[in-house]
Amino acid sequence: MNIEGIKIGQDEPPYIVAELSANHGGSIDIAKQSIKLAKESGASAVKIQTYTPDTMTIKSSKSDFLISDGLWKGYTLYDLYKEAYTPFEWHEELFRYARELDITLFSSPFDETAVDLLQELNAPAYKIASFELVDLPLIKRAAECGKPLLMSTGMASISEVREALDVALKYGIGEVLLFHCISSYPAPLRDSNLKNLEFLRNEFGVEVGLSDHTLSNIASTVAIGLGASMIEKHFKPTETSVGPDSSFSLTPNQLSLLVEDCNDAWASLGKKGFNRSVAEEGSRKYRRSLYFMKDLKKGVIIQPSDIRAIRPGNGISPKFADEIIGKTLGIDVERGDPVLFKDFMTQ
Repeated sequence: MNIEGIKIGQDEPPYIVAELSANHGGSIDIAKQSIKLAKESGASAVKIQTYTPDTMTIKSSKSDFLISDGLWKGYTLYDLYKEAYTPFEWHEELFRYARELDITLFSSPFDETAVDLLQELNAPAYKIASFELVDLPLIKRAAECGKPLLMSTGMASISEVREALDVALKYGIGEVLLFHCISSYPAPLRDSNLKNLEFLRNEFGVEVGLSDHTLSNIASTVAIGLGASMIEKHFKPTETSVGPDSSFSLTPNQLSLLVEDCNDAWASLGKKGFNRSVAEEGSRKYRRSLYFMKDLKKGVIIQPSDIRAIRPGNGISPKFADEIIGKTLGIDVERGDPVLFKDFMTQ
């Protein structure tokens, strides 16, 4: 997968996405400040969400449309999205500003009008949110734009993931990433089920990532070790930012730590195979090897008490001890000299 020239995969450094979501607080200036801060914090990309309250739901106070539990308890769906949405008229300026800063900006479209807008703005990628994974016509429309498609799998069954992926691959360019996601806000760390990353990759044969709604960076860092090539975390510009998503969003300092931790985790994985680290080279000389324990004269036949496996490692390997016992010295040696094959007479 490639987004604006940046390769994404297990063999590449982690791709870290700062999700702005509702943390602009209704101000385009705060949205732009957030993009700049995400860039300075080391994020690979910023993601926004493209919808209006009317494209998401209808204005109704019926029980179906009332949030009865969780972080947003008491909101109607319409009122929540009215508070959280990023106006369509901001998008052109936000995309232009991100390009000036040289940071990738893309979005989650929630209906076809959003896809149309993002296509006009030449968005470099599209993300399908967990709640929209069952909207196959939306996935088809986004895939037809010919850009990489990222899809969150929160709440989905295996068959629903397969259906969505089939549509994305049929109508798109074949560059699809599946996000493992726990659609709870915030998500409990102990319910992260990160081993699902390996299942998704093995089952569907595509790149995987983590859309992380937990309150720390632990899950994201562990996810890198389990093969995630992309991490998405909600992001807010300041500690005091207030909004529907602010309680589970990272500050700039926390985002910087996330980027550092994920890159360190990725670097620590190394390459497949039994490869020794260059960092170990200096330690090899301190491994155990055979040394003489006595001053001995030329012509002496070596006895078990004459040699011993000790540190450092300038002598021959301890595995040759039985072979050395019974050999005849060809030179004088001192206590503390390394045992070398050339020290002995040729039999």
